[in-house]
Formats: sequence, C-alpha cells, structure tokens
Amino acid sequence: MKISARNVIKGKILSVTRGATTSHIRLEIGDGAVVTASITNEAVDDLGLVEDQQAYAVIKASDVMIGVD
Repeated sequence: MKISARNVIKGKILSVTRGATTSHIRLEIGDGAVVTASITNEAVDDLGLVEDQQAYAVIKASDVMIGVD
C-alpha cells in the first residue's frame, strides 16, 4: 500500500475502546509515547484491530496547534 501522507509511525495497539459509533485506539509508538486515534467502529471491524497488534499511525493534518497554561 502506498499513501500520500508522510507522517507514518509504526507501533503496537495498547487498547481499543468502543463507543456507540466511534472507537478510541491507543497506539504505543516507542519510549512510552502513545498516540490516540478516534475512528469509526466500522473501520475497527474492517481492519480487524485488536490489542497487541502491530499497526501504523498515519497523520495527515493541515494544522498543528500548540497550547500552554
């Protein structure tokens, strides 16, 4: 598979938490860093996502914001 996004990070799924329509996928990407993605339950089922599975965070964004207190 080839994709246009340049920010692709390999990791291991820590958890899949299903909601009514959306699931939260926590992906450990190394050194304790975790990326969380919100995707549809249908996408979870189509991809067969489960804990301890290897997966990729594919990040495609037009803006990245930083905030401080």
